[in-house]
Amino acid sequence: MEEGTGKMRMKILDALLSTLNFEADVRDIHQGRFQTAVVTRHCGLASTPHEQGHHQDAPPVKGAGILLGKGALEIAQMAYSLSLLEAAIGMAAINSLLEVDEGRCFALNAGDLLAKKGKGKKVALIGHFPFVFQLRQVVKELWVIERHPREEDFAEIEAESLVPQADIVAITGMTFTNHTIEGLLSICRPEAYVIILGPTAPLSPILFQYGVDAVSGTKVVDPEAVLRGVSQGATFRQLKGIRLLTMER
Repeated sequence: MEEGTGKMRMKILDALLSTLNFEADVRDIHQGRFQTAVVTRHCGLASTPHEQGHHQDAPPVKGAGILLGKGALEIAQMAYSLSLLEAAIGMAAINSLLEVDEGRCFALNAGDLLAKKGKGKKVALIGHFPFVFQLRQVVKELWVIERHPREEDFAEIEAESLVPQADIVAITGMTFTNHTIEGLLSICRPEAYVIILGPTAPLSPILFQYGVDAVSGTKVVDPEAVLRGVSQGATFRQLKGIRLLTMER
């Protein structure tokens, strides 16, 4: 962490930002209860963190209401912020600036990819996803690791012991927002197949330089529909105007 800046430096974020062209206007920012959307050259998404902190003393998004006056680089750099809501805006901005090479992608959602790769294997899933029940039916063992564990989930503290045992490790893109991604990647076995998944996951091949084997993310194809859904409190599964894409190493 940089002293006094309220920002967490991460090499993986540095690398992501280094690939982007910031010559684009920040045209819109919507932060809903479940999703955050930023429109620059394209429309990008990120999950809105559930732990938003207290706002009575200090606002979690300092520039709320005047962010559209800022440049694309400044908004994208919010991904470093220790405020989770600011970091979500930054990640959505990064995703909005990415030029996704669809020639490297195929239409497959993360649940189907995990079922295919994880069949008969030990799988560590960072984040509780809707496909957990179906995944349990095909894998040898499934460890769902969550900040707020449900029944059969494991607490975050268990990651350090469980992740190194896994043949397949699937990590929610929210770990970019809460700055735990690098720590989790560091404890994966070298031979493990590692997937980053969810709306926050950047569809960028730069992640393959950090031990990632596949990214299952989201491309917005109808920004108006997405912004409407985000503003009206849509969950990810309710959003219209998106495509689920997977990019492999």
